[in-house]
Amino acid sequence: MLHQLYSGFGRAAYPLLTFLRPAILRLPERLSYSFDQRLGWFPRQPDAPEARRTIWLHGSSVGEVQAAIVLGAELLRTIPAMRLVITSTTEQGQRLAKSRMPAEVPCLMAPLDLPQAVRSALDAVRPDCYICLETELWPVMLAELRRARVPMLLLNGRLSQRSLERYRWIRRTMAALLDGFQRVAVISEADGRRFAALGVPPDRIEVCGNLKYHMETAPLQQARAASRLRLGVTSEPVFVCGSTHEGEEALLLQAFQALAERLPVLWVIAPRHLERLPAVEAFLHRSGIAFDRFSAMATQGRRSRVVVVDTMGDLADLYAGGDFVFCGGSLVDRGGHNVIEAARWGRAVYFGPSMKDFRDAAELLIEEGGGFQVADGGALADLMLRHAAEPERYAFACAKAAEVAARQRGAVTRQADMVRRVLARC
Repeated sequence: MLHQLYSGFGRAAYPLLTFLRPAILRLPERLSYSFDQRLGWFPRQPDAPEARRTIWLHGSSVGEVQAAIVLGAELLRTIPAMRLVITSTTEQGQRLAKSRMPAEVPCLMAPLDLPQAVRSALDAVRPDCYICLETELWPVMLAELRRARVPMLLLNGRLSQRSLERYRWIRRTMAALLDGFQRVAVISEADGRRFAALGVPPDRIEVCGNLKYHMETAPLQQARAASRLRLGVTSEPVFVCGSTHEGEEALLLQAFQALAERLPVLWVIAPRHLERLPAVEAFLHRSGIAFDRFSAMATQGRRSRVVVVDTMGDLADLYAGGDFVFCGGSLVDRGGHNVIEAARWGRAVYFGPSMKDFRDAAELLIEEGGGFQVADGGALADLMLRHAAEPERYAFACAKAAEVAARQRGAVTRQADMVRRVLARC
C-alpha cells in the first residue's frame, strides 16, 4: 500500500515537473543543476559488444561517492571491457566523481524516484548490474530494477541502531525493498545484525569493511622507525596532531603542556591547510613556544620539542611515528578527518565531538575500543595521561584500532569479488 501511494504520487508529479522545466532551468544553479538528468533524460549509452557488461554504481553524496570511486577503479581494473556509469544525488558528489574518474566514465545525477524518470534512465543505461552504496534505497528505482530483472547488490552497507529503530515501524516495506538484493556487503558485524533484523536472509550478508577507508600500508615497525628517524626521536613519546584547523592549536596546546609536565614529549602539528602556516607559527610565537619546521629538519636537525609540518603528503606516514595521535577538525566544528588513516598504524585515535564527515569511522573505532572522543583540550590531556599511566590498557586500545583498520584494507577486494560473482551468474 505504501509503495503504491508513493509510486502514484510520483507518477502524477512527473508531468508537472516536465511542464515546469523551462522555469526550473532559470532558477539558481543549486536548484536547477542537471535537472534534465534528474528527469531521467540521460545521454544514451552506445550499444556495446555482447561480451561487455554495464554496471550502474550509485552513491548518494560525497561520502558515498568516495566509496564509489574506490570500488569503480577496482572494477575497471579487474573486469575486462566493462562499462561503468556512476550516479549521485548531489551536485558535490557528481563533481567529485567527474574529477576522479576517467573521462570515459559517465558521472551523472541520479533520476528522481519517479516511475517515468527511472524508466527513462534505465532505458538509456541498460545496466547488467546495479550497485547501491550504504543505504541509498529508492523504492521506485528498486522496483523497476526488479521488474527489468537487473541483478542488484547493496555494498558498503551500514545501518545505525537509530535507523533500525525507525525502520522497524515499516519493517514489512523495508523487507520487501531489501529482498531484491542478491548480496549485501556490510561494514561491520553490528551492521550485519541490523540488516538481518530488517529481514535480509543472513546467508546473503557478508562483512567486508568500509570502501572509503581502504588503504595500503607498509610494515608497521619499518614505517614507525622511518617516521621517528625523520622526527629525530628515539625513545621519547610523540604527540601527533593531524589536519588541525583554526582555533584548534590553542585547545591542543593545553593537552601538550599537561603531557609535557610528565613526559619528555615531542608535539607534531600538521595544519590541514598550508596557507594557515603563518597563523599557526604566529600563535606559537605568542605562546612562547619554540618550534622547528619539518622541511628544515633534514638539514638542520631538530632543536625544539615542537615540530610544525609545513609540507604536503607527509602526515599519513608521520602518524606511524606517533605514540599519541589526535585527528583534527574535530575540536572545532569542521566535521573531522579520516581517523582510519591514523588507526592503520596501530595507534588509538583521539578526536573531538565534531565528526559528522567521518561519523561511521569514528563509531567503528569507539565501538571496538580503538578510538576516543573528547569534549575539549582538558579532557584530551586527562585521557592521554591516564593512558600513559596504564600502558596495558592503552596497548589494548591500540591493538583494537589496528584491527578495525585492517578490516578495511581488504574491503575493495572483497566487494569487487562479490560483483564479479554476481555478473558471472547473469
